[in-house]
Amino acid sequence: MPTAFDFSFIDLQGRPFPLGQFSGRPMVVVNTASKCGFTPQYAGLEALWRSRRDHGLVVLGVPCNDFGGQEPGDASTIAAFCDRTYGVDFPLTAKVHVRGPETHPLFQWLAQEGGYFSRPRWNFYKYLIGRDGCLHDWFGSITPPGAGRFVKAVEKIVGG
Repeated sequence: MPTAFDFSFIDLQGRPFPLGQFSGRPMVVVNTASKCGFTPQYAGLEALWRSRRDHGLVVLGVPCNDFGGQEPGDASTIAAFCDRTYGVDFPLTAKVHVRGPETHPLFQWLAQEGGYFSRPRWNFYKYLIGRDGCLHDWFGSITPPGAGRFVKAVEKIVGG
């Protein structure tokens, strides 16, 4: 049975980015976009990354242009925007599809594991992956990274 650690992306520099490098670490995987009403959530995700990375947490941004064409830029444009606007230091992948016939395999797996309602319906869906590589919880766009129930769920997968 596959886990999240069995999947791979390409990073913003065009290099292979296997999630297996994070095996045994909890992860928050988020489909992101630079021109979305939820884009300010980058700030909360960065704060979460900075506060919990020493406890093993990985925050992974996965840009997509599937919702309203809100991530039109190429990899260098995305990287520059995230750095300049939000000081994003957590890992970002190259742009992928999170819905439709070209859905990235990780997002296919997330939908299978989480059920119909876990499929992203907009940008900034958040998926919590435990140290075991299994999907433990997911949150829609309207739940910001600082929301109490989100923070509690993150603490649960981090283990403290």
